[in-house]
Amino acid sequence: MSSDKKYNYPNKLSILRFFRDAEGVRRNPIPFHKRYFNKLGDSFSLKIGFSKHLILSRDNEIAQYILVNNQKNYRKSKFQSVYLSKYLGKGLLTSDGDFWLQQRRLIQPAFHKQKMNMLVDNMNKTIISEIDNLKENEIFNVFPVMSQLAFNVVAKSLFEFSISDEKLHRIKFIIEEVQKFLVKEIRLPHKALWFSLSGQVKKHLKLAEENNRIIKEIIEERSASNEDFNDLLAMLMGTRYEDTGESMSMKQLIDEIKVLFIAGHETTANALTFTLHFLGTNPEVQQKVFEEIIEIEAETDNIIEQLQKMAYINAVLNESMRLYPPAWITDRQNIEDDVVGNFKIKKGTLIGISFFELHRNPKYWKDPEKFMPERFLGEQKKQSMQYFYPFGAGPRMCIGSGFAMYEMCLAISQIVKRYVVVSSTATVEFNPLVTLKPVNVEISLSKR
Repeated sequence: MSSDKKYNYPNKLSILRFFRDAEGVRRNPIPFHKRYFNKLGDSFSLKIGFSKHLILSRDNEIAQYILVNNQKNYRKSKFQSVYLSKYLGKGLLTSDGDFWLQQRRLIQPAFHKQKMNMLVDNMNKTIISEIDNLKENEIFNVFPVMSQLAFNVVAKSLFEFSISDEKLHRIKFIIEEVQKFLVKEIRLPHKALWFSLSGQVKKHLKLAEENNRIIKEIIEERSASNEDFNDLLAMLMGTRYEDTGESMSMKQLIDEIKVLFIAGHETTANALTFTLHFLGTNPEVQQKVFEEIIEIEAETDNIIEQLQKMAYINAVLNESMRLYPPAWITDRQNIEDDVVGNFKIKKGTLIGISFFELHRNPKYWKDPEKFMPERFLGEQKKQSMQYFYPFGAGPRMCIGSGFAMYEMCLAISQIVKRYVVVSSTATVEFNPLVTLKPVNVEISLSKR
């Protein structure tokens, strides 16, 4: 290829505008992204230095191309592979290439539908136990409550009921502390030296090591036990690599468990929080959810069969995740030069896909800002699913999507069956961290 080969990129965001907005973008990039898309089109670019290009897009054709159709030419960026792996290790979330593929093939069977069905009873018991402690007839911030529920569901699904509350609380604390610092590192790269000199990096690496030790102790206790457990840890410990017949190393098992904790609880807590807000502001939708639950429970008391019949609850959850996708953005870098849509791009270009904006792009959605669960029912569902990325897309689509949907359907059905939900929040606020975190979403619950 000739060195003078020409590339062409989407409309450029001026570097002056970028620096002028930098502080606001650091706090919350979403309003700025929306403004840039409206001015520059469904994809825009930014040139950094002499040769580095960045593209941000809400174009479905580009999303499909880099995540599905030509995904082999795209790798996760260093934001995911370097920053995250420093604290999380080399699990499915942070690894890439042949190693990622090997791990995906190894772990995928543990998330097969039949395996997930085996976890449902424990999942439901944990959810009911959490809902028993919900406050009645008073306004409360719903995210911390849903975060605790989702964390305990993941923990009990991973470790059944064989882990102390003290260890669970410590794991949760460490995960939250490390994540908060990780976002600071990513958003404030110019403070990297200060973070290091002030001891903040060392402090959080020590926390990550403590987390490793706690999980290692749990695995060792399990290995020494002669009991049978019906949980994800047992499934992961029982997996074997096809080529060697060996199980995962202790280090790898710890890394994968950390990923399951992080990917499995915060995104679910986010989605449940936004969904409860929508139910609390749309009483007619909430009534339909209640009627579906009563109808299903009259037909069968088998939890798996009930889950399979929850069409409207699924639609409500999907519409909530369309408007507030828990994983609100993803990025990739191309290994080789490529043609993406109408653009000829140089290798090493960083491409971000804003699912938040793609899910609200008027090119694909009628009345995109309106909450309309009917988008995900009947014939409309086929149309909607073409432009819907709640769990990503392609080979790297979230391995736990089935687990998450089971958990959310059970949680919403158990809450709405018992309570009338009323939202006290007029305008939803959120903080786009690694996930889209709700801020001060308040509801109240009264007995039905």
